[in-house]
Amino acid sequence: MRFRTFAPAAVPASSTPRLRMAMWLLDNPHLGRTDGVKRIAGRLLKQPAREGVVVAQSRLGRLLCRDCDGNRDRRIGFELLRQAARAGDCQAQLELGRLYAQPQHGEPEKARQWLEQAAGQGSAEARQLLRQLGLAV
Repeated sequence: MRFRTFAPAAVPASSTPRLRMAMWLLDNPHLGRTDGVKRIAGRLLKQPAREGVVVAQSRLGRLLCRDCDGNRDRRIGFELLRQAARAGDCQAQLELGRLYAQPQHGEPEKARQWLEQAAGQGSAEARQLLRQLGLAV
C-alpha cells in the first residue's frame, strides 16, 4: 500500500497520518463508495480541516455536501468548500460553482465566478460546465 504524499509545509505534522489515511480510503475504488468508509474518512478529515489544511477542507466539504442528508452538515460542508476555494483549491472552486448553479441556490453570478476561477487553473470540466450553463463569456 502506498499513501499519497503532500508537501510538509502545507500540512501540519499532527494531521498528516489522518489526512493520508482519509485520502487513501476515499480514493480507493472499492472502499471509497461505501457509507461506512465515508463516515470514517470524514472523521479523519475533521481535525486537519480545523487546522486549516486546504486539501482536507476541500475533501470534507465535498463529502458533506454530496453525501449528507442534514442541513447542518451541508452548511458546514459549504463553508469548508468556500474556505478551500478562497485558498485556491481547484476542486473546491469547481464544486462551489456546481452548487451555486443548482436551482435551490440560484446564484448564477457566484457560480460563474467560481467556475471561471477553476477554469483559469486548467479545469476542462469547469469550462464545459460554463458552456452548458450559458455562463461563458
